Amino acid sequence: MLADESAQEGDWLVALRQDAGRGRQGRTWLGREGNFFGSTLVELRPSDPLSHSLSLVAGLALIEAVDAGVPGLPTMLKWPNDLMLSGRKLGGILLERSKDRVVVGFGVNLAVAPEMPDRKVASLDDKVSPNHFSLLLAPSFEKLLGLWRSSGSQLMANAWLARAHPLGSRLDVHVSEYEKLSGTFAGLEPDGALRLQLETGDFEIIRAGDVEL
Repeated sequence: MLADESAQEGDWLVALRQDAGRGRQGRTWLGREGNFFGSTLVELRPSDPLSHSLSLVAGLALIEAVDAGVPGLPTMLKWPNDLMLSGRKLGGILLERSKDRVVVGFGVNLAVAPEMPDRKVASLDDKVSPNHFSLLLAPSFEKLLGLWRSSGSQLMANAWLARAHPLGSRLDVHVSEYEKLSGTFAGLEPDGALRLQLETGDFEIIRAGDVEL
């Protein structure tokens, strides 16, 4: 969508299957038929909050859509971009930016959970179809994007925290291939960055990394 100059904010691209998906840091994201693979475009405005906080909007929209499609599931958001179901990864988001255009991509295991060598995964076992899920996710994202613009990123951070792993949770954060920080979850910065309290009592602000609970 970034390469399509005719694409406008509010447009969605939803694929029936995905052969070359990828996640954060270039990881492969395996797409299986019946799962959801969708992207939408946001055109940033000068008055918008910090663009990194769009990840909070996307995570909240994703968990809202799952709540609406299959109510009552034990879902949780995990920093920075994972949707968890009973401790297993159900879906995720990926944001890509070019100038003032951001594509927000969503992947959700609606039908089947692909085997992943480095993490436990979950699916919704065909309880909601990709078409139905599209009709749940698109209005949720549009609503939350409007709130983000009108009320600021702090509102999104507070709402995200209410659906995430609790404050004080023990976290291991892989900030690079060779560096890992351990501590407790101490909240979010307004732009969506992670606050990690180290065992020394000091705080680290982390804007990129992978988290293990």
